Amino acid sequence: MSRRAPAGPGSDVHTLRLTPVPAAPPVARPEPPQAHSTQSAGGRDRYFDVLRAVALIRVVTYHVFGWAWAGIVFPSMGVMFALAGTLMAKSLERPALKVIKGRMRRLLLPFWFWGIFVVAAMVIHGWVPGPDVLYWVLPLGDPRGDEWGVQAWEVLWYLRAYLWFVLLSPVLLRVFRRAPIPVLLLSLAPILVFQFLWEPPDSRFGGGLVDLATFLFCWLVGFAHHDDVLRRMKPGPLVTGSLAALAFGAWYALTHRAESGSYDLDDIPLAQTFYSAGFVMLLMYVKAHYKVDFAGLARCRRLDRIVTIFNRRAVTIYLWHEIALILAVLLIDRLWDVPAFLTYLPLESQWLLFGIGWLLLAVAVLLCGWVEDVSAKKSPRLLP
Repeated sequence: MSRRAPAGPGSDVHTLRLTPVPAAPPVARPEPPQAHSTQSAGGRDRYFDVLRAVALIRVVTYHVFGWAWAGIVFPSMGVMFALAGTLMAKSLERPALKVIKGRMRRLLLPFWFWGIFVVAAMVIHGWVPGPDVLYWVLPLGDPRGDEWGVQAWEVLWYLRAYLWFVLLSPVLLRVFRRAPIPVLLLSLAPILVFQFLWEPPDSRFGGGLVDLATFLFCWLVGFAHHDDVLRRMKPGPLVTGSLAALAFGAWYALTHRAESGSYDLDDIPLAQTFYSAGFVMLLMYVKAHYKVDFAGLARCRRLDRIVTIFNRRAVTIYLWHEIALILAVLLIDRLWDVPAFLTYLPLESQWLLFGIGWLLLAVAVLLCGWVEDVSAKKSPRLLP
């Protein structure tokens, strides 16, 4: 679901020279340890990296257990769009066309590689592609296949929404910078229009409009963080507004569960919009105001490495996690035929599915993650 190297230790520019006595040679300053750096060696902010890793873990967990309350605890998609918006605003300090081409390359190469396997499997199973197979080349609309493979391709809505935001970002950023606070507040209006005034068509385009409206505020909050808009805001109104958005989103989800059969935010766009807005606003404000950086993560080498892997393989993890879970179900079905496993393993437990799914996903990261290196124009590596 992008990225400044920390400056190296230089000479002491403040060396004092006295005349006529020559100055002593400057003493080199030791380089500060990584544990006290606000960024990783690749120039990434560890606060954002941790949030992205947590968001990915939450996505996989939700798709195993289906907990409706998971989105209330951590609205992962809103967080991921906010983080992407921040990075996009930073990237747009360079020429917009170059940035868009780079983002599309880093998204499409892993998607195409993944799509080869999914499309081939569906064709072997009997799927006959139609003209809309072109969406498997450029996902401006949701790529779709047959019902047999729906669990694999239904997650592609996020890639389509991300691509829309990337293409629109040069215009969005220009409009945002003209009047940051009004534009940020007005970004909540489209979902209200779709909910109460005009219902978009039940089509790829209509679904794209709803997703764009649902997460527009989150994307613009990323802009606001990058431009220091949040840091300059008074904490009272910001926190009050964020809590009000959280409360409204939760209330709307709970009071409209009869329409969707659940209070799951994923099924109620208006609730998702406001709850995610309040949540990411608070997360970004904590970062901007208190300068939280999670620099101490470097002291825990293994945890720091895991966070790095999640971030450098984020697209791979997102694309392949459903396939890993499908294979985990098939594997557990085979385990029922082995008496020892039937006796000693909790084969009916979703926690076993969760564990095996992560093991298979780790294999997918090892086998397929190198595509993300290639898409970033780096040498392919087994692990980052």
